Amino acid sequence: MPLLVRDYSWDQAEGQVFVTVPLKGVRAGKADIFCAEDYLKVNFPPFLFEVVLYASIDESKSSAKVGNGVVIFTLCKKESGMWEQLATVEVNKEKLQRKRESAIRANQEKTQEAEKEKAIKKRENEKYSLEKMMRIEEDNRRQIEDLKEQERRRATEELEQWKLQKQEEEERKRKEDLRIARQKVESEKRRKMRKEENKIQNSASRTANKHSVKGGTTGNIFTENSKEKIIPAPRSAGNIQIHFTPRVFPTALRESLVPEEEEWLRKQAEARRANNASIPDLNDLKEEEKNPDWLKDKGNKLFASGDYLAAVNAYNLGIQLNNKLPVLYLNRAASHLKLRNLHKAIEDSSKALDLLTPAVPDNANSRLKAHVRRGAAFCELELYVEGLQDYEAALKIDPSNKTIQADAEKIRQVIQGTPPDP
Repeated sequence: MPLLVRDYSWDQAEGQVFVTVPLKGVRAGKADIFCAEDYLKVNFPPFLFEVVLYASIDESKSSAKVGNGVVIFTLCKKESGMWEQLATVEVNKEKLQRKRESAIRANQEKTQEAEKEKAIKKRENEKYSLEKMMRIEEDNRRQIEDLKEQERRRATEELEQWKLQKQEEEERKRKEDLRIARQKVESEKRRKMRKEENKIQNSASRTANKHSVKGGTTGNIFTENSKEKIIPAPRSAGNIQIHFTPRVFPTALRESLVPEEEEWLRKQAEARRANNASIPDLNDLKEEEKNPDWLKDKGNKLFASGDYLAAVNAYNLGIQLNNKLPVLYLNRAASHLKLRNLHKAIEDSSKALDLLTPAVPDNANSRLKAHVRRGAAFCELELYVEGLQDYEAALKIDPSNKTIQADAEKIRQVIQGTPPDP
């Protein structure tokens, strides 16, 4: 049977009431203190203090302090004014019990309402944090893509500069070879001219010797030469090699504008290289490598052996030969998932879904795989909302698939901020 405390004291001001309740040996954390709108209770076994207040108070602004064997209440009045007494007139036990139960129920309802508001606020904060993190991830991903694009452009520019330098070096070498060839031709011409001159001189010398023998004196040689005109001997038969300057344009070299023509040829070569850069030379492929189905089977075997990069190369060649087969994009998406090329996996899955139209029962399994692989790539990028949409689309195709149901439920728990079951 608890001991009711009667020797309490109280004081008041216009807006506050101060109640002092002596409890021998009371300590903070040991006393059960309850405060409602018009009810006050302190339970510290074997002591019990409870009172039905004269008027209503604001329990949210009221407080209690425990120490030195007393409990001191500071109660804020809802309406300013002086109370005639602290407690209402004497009430019987039944009325006091009803008042106590009513105060406890009201306090429980307020506590439940506060917990609900706290839970709602917690979910809103978690949702805001998740959206904030998703935006940050998106910004980081965009920055990484920009850096990759800048690096790719820089590498392309360096490659183009290297190609231009190689072309300039080849052009200089070609001109140097042409100059050397011309010098050789000119040297050969001069050599043949000297040979012909030597023949003429030898023939003239033989004629002079004949005249010298017939006349008997050397003085007659000059006399005969001055009187008779010396006719040179006929030229010996032979072939003259003629080398023409290689020309692309039909005009003669002396009639053309060489710098403008070379610039036009360089641009045409660059355009052809740009168009043919991504097209493999089919003449270099074996006969079976020209079959997309053979390349698909080859990629599947490489994927099964764990060589995902080689599998991607096989699928790439198959797509270049036939870009209308959705199974090639679907299998390449699986390889990109293994290689952590998540954006490429999303692109290939989307391309496969575009080709798998219209949606018919025959392509249901392929559409299911495309949605699951794209959803998995989204979740790896922490884009859980987009990933859940793909998993739900897969469940519409196969509602009884337990594995997809379990994965979709885990994604929902992540989005809601609750940790998934292990």
